[in-house]
Parts: sequence; C-alpha cells; structure tokens
Amino acid sequence: MGVMEKIKEIEAEMARTQKNKATNYHLGTLKAKLAKLRNELLIEQGGGGSGGPSEGFDVARLGDARVALIGFPSVGKSTLQCKLTGTESEAAAYEFTTLTCIPGTMHYKGSKVQVLDLPGIIEGAAHGKGRGKEVIACARNADAILIVLDAGKEGLNRHREILETELETVGIRLNQRPPDVTFNKKSTGGVRFSSTVPLTKLGPDPEKMAIQIMREYKISSADLLAREDITVDQLVDVIVGNRVYKPACYFYNKIDTITIEEVDQLARMPHSLVGSVHKRFNVGEPDEEDALKAMIWRYLGLTRIYTKRKGQHPDLAEPVVLSAVRKGTTVLALCQNISTQMLRDFNFAMVWGKSAKHNPQRCGINHPLEDEDVVQIVTKTNSQQRQDKNYQAMVQGFSDKYHKKKAEARKKKQGKLRG
Repeated sequence: MGVMEKIKEIEAEMARTQKNKATNYHLGTLKAKLAKLRNELLIEQGGGGSGGPSEGFDVARLGDARVALIGFPSVGKSTLQCKLTGTESEAAAYEFTTLTCIPGTMHYKGSKVQVLDLPGIIEGAAHGKGRGKEVIACARNADAILIVLDAGKEGLNRHREILETELETVGIRLNQRPPDVTFNKKSTGGVRFSSTVPLTKLGPDPEKMAIQIMREYKISSADLLAREDITVDQLVDVIVGNRVYKPACYFYNKIDTITIEEVDQLARMPHSLVGSVHKRFNVGEPDEEDALKAMIWRYLGLTRIYTKRKGQHPDLAEPVVLSAVRKGTTVLALCQNISTQMLRDFNFAMVWGKSAKHNPQRCGINHPLEDEDVVQIVTKTNSQQRQDKNYQAMVQGFSDKYHKKKAEARKKKQGKLRG
C-alpha cells in the first residue's frame, strides 16, 4: 500500500469515528500518523527532502519583505501584480498563463516589497498536482501570503477553503502563532511532561496523549513544557517541528460581477478585502496609495525608522524599514539592519517618537520601536571598549586583517614589477 492510499485510509477512518472522550486518544494517534505520512510524502516528492524551488522558481530575495500571490488559475494574479508593482506579466483569458515565478517590487511608504506572481494551483497541489510543489515551496519562503480569489466563483466552489486545506497539508499555518510549548528531545531519561496552565483540549490525561503521539514518531525520551492550552493538532506541530507560520490576507477580485449583498458577505470574512483590478476598486496604480497596499503593509508588520547623528537633523529621505515577520521591530533589529559593528559597539539609543515615554528617551537594545520613530545610536567610548572581555581578541583580529591586506598589496605590487 502506497503513502497516498494510507493517507486516504486514515482520513476515512477519522471521518467515521465519533468525537467523544472514549475516542479522544484514538483520534490523536490517527492525527499523528496522518501528519507523519504527509511529511513522508513531501520528502518523497521533493527528491530526498531538498525542498528548494526548481528552475524558474529560484528567485533572489530582494527588498524589505516578500509576498507570494497564491490562487486558482485565471483569478487575476498577474494583472494584480502589474497594478501593485508595474511589472509587465503576461495576462490572458485562458488558464495557466503564468508558468514560472515572476517577481516585481512594490514601493509603498518608503519600503520595497517583493511581490511574487506564482502559477495558479489546483486542488491536490499539496500532493504534487500541476506545479503545486514549486508554488508551495515559494510560499514557504515568503514573509506573507496574499490569497487572490474570484468573487464570482467563491460561492459555489469554496476556493478559499480548498486553498487553506492545501497549505495546511504541507505545514503552512495561516494567521496563527507558534504554540507556547518547549519541546526538547533527549537520548535517555524518558518523557517528562509538565504544564503551567490547565490542559482541557488533550483529553482527561494530557500526558498519556502526548506520550502516545511521541511514540508514533519513535520518541521515547523528551522534555515537554506547555505554557498554554494547546490542541492535539498543535501538539503534533510542535513534535514534528517543521511547520511555518505565515500572516495571510485574502483579496476577493472581480466584485463587479456579483451583487452588493454578496460583496457585503465577502467583506465581512476575516482577514479579507474586496475589490476589482479592472474597475480599480481598492486597487490603484503602482505609485498610488490604496487599501490593498495598506493591508499588505499592515500584515507584514513593517515599520519605518529614521536615523540621526549626534548634533544633526534626522535623515527623513531614506528610512530603515523593519519587519515584525523577519527580525522584529526593536533597537536590536535596527542595529542588525545597519551594521554588525554598530551592534557590537552598542551602548544605548536615544529615541524620539510614539514608542518613547518622553522625547528623547534613553533606551536599551530590546526597546520596541514604532512607525516613524527617530533613533540615534550611541556607541561605547574607547575606555568602555577596553573594559570588554573580548577587547584583546577584537584588537588582534583587526591587526591580523590589516597585516594580511598589507601583505597582499605588497605581493601584488611585486608581481607587477616583475611583469
């Protein structure tokens, strides 16, 4: 029996099993087996777990963030990317016009967001149908996902539900945060299970449930600490350990083809925005501000930070754009974006703006910043650097680098003279 047949058999058994206290452990074991088989299927299709994009999908990461456009064929993804970025992408009235990943750059509020136009996926893409494997690999590497849907077809075809299921199957969790659970495998010592809150979703004996799921993955020794009331699915995600958590927003295109009552119903869906690329509802030109660009900005958690030198005015022309999805929006993330040397010599920061209690406020490296804050980084003085325990090693490193560079220049000069 192949992996696909085993998956279908387990899904059928779960569908006909009643959900109650008596079947709680059995359902938990089935979910663990199902997650394990799906992971094996992905590794098998990926050629030994390479997981990287294939030819035509390997796009260099550029800009402050990356957004992937996901949707069924002929929902308007290529036209939407053209309106967001100005990139010319082939668009036609037939399906599968786009066959590879086409990148573009959206400029909004001083930031540069890379937008990837991906081929349309179909039901069963998680199991390799169409070019589903390559599209999903790009989605896993994106900072956020924009799911484009045809408002005229949504009522009958349930495209939103199908796409969510496909992404869920390959371990992409939409608009969720990782469970507050610490899980560490050990070589010996057995399983130690503890929690700081009552666990009401794992049945009458949560520890027994956790041990059963670990047994499916041949884990006999581990430490598990739960700090929130988790479900069986979340526990499986923690044990598997290869899940990715992505912010996702939904754009219902072509609302000019449905009634106002249907538009109102779609607009009330969570994380959703309705519009029409053709009629320019909530979507403008690349250099215009519109509701969709604002929504993408909000879901990426982008923050503009202006820097200043001591005794000078802040540089308001080119902000440093931080992303909550990538490195965070703290002073630490700002130093990492500018220079590793600044991070090494960091002393304190002077902050003006909404995140400061008073202007200016002297802050530490973990201070959270808000949009349009002005930050001045103050580095350590020479005497403070000498007191650092790594000072001698740092000086020796600089000296070695200087002498190596000087020796290479001398050798190059001698080669020219001999020639």
